[in-house]
Amino acid sequence: MTYKYPDTVLMVFCKAPVPGQVKTRLTPALTAEQAADVHVQLTKRALKLATQSRLCPVQLWCAPSIDHGFFTASATAYRLELKQQQGTGLGERMHLAFESALAAYPHALLMGCDCPSLTESDLEEAIKALREDQDLVLAPAEDGGYVLIGLNRPCPELFTGMIWGTSKVLAQTRAHIDQLQLRHYELREQWDLDTVRDLDRYRALLLIN
Repeated sequence: MTYKYPDTVLMVFCKAPVPGQVKTRLTPALTAEQAADVHVQLTKRALKLATQSRLCPVQLWCAPSIDHGFFTASATAYRLELKQQQGTGLGERMHLAFESALAAYPHALLMGCDCPSLTESDLEEAIKALREDQDLVLAPAEDGGYVLIGLNRPCPELFTGMIWGTSKVLAQTRAHIDQLQLRHYELREQWDLDTVRDLDRYRALLLIN
């Protein structure tokens, strides 16, 4: 397959859509099954975004196993490679994914599957920033986290000692960036879907589009 940026890989982190294990903050407003359906919708949206214009190769990094039917179906539908997440915590899993990707590609991006605000132009902007010799690219989120990170070399310090899932993640990451004296570029602020309020915002976005 021909890509616009074949020297860059985009990794999408995703959990299997098991009711009761994904989008749990949407319950009890939604049932566990409905919350899992939202997770599936968001993932399909993210994978379509990642693959539709063939910007770069795409890998779907799966948890807990690549064997779930949703993952194998996605690999066929979107023509992407499945990878197994490794490590005990989110930080270790992200770092090990970057180590793997950057052993094969000069540039790597990692995103989640629940950010409806990301656009194709955002992804291309991130790729260009890495290819223009930035050490790191980041897409900050309104909730104090981030929805995308890109690197040109593994950097375990960025994923160590973090309080994941809190409003402190972005500030902690920026502090690490400063300490390590990394050249970095930030995209526009994004939002991801975690709460019922976010779900309402997502549904309004679908009506507009």
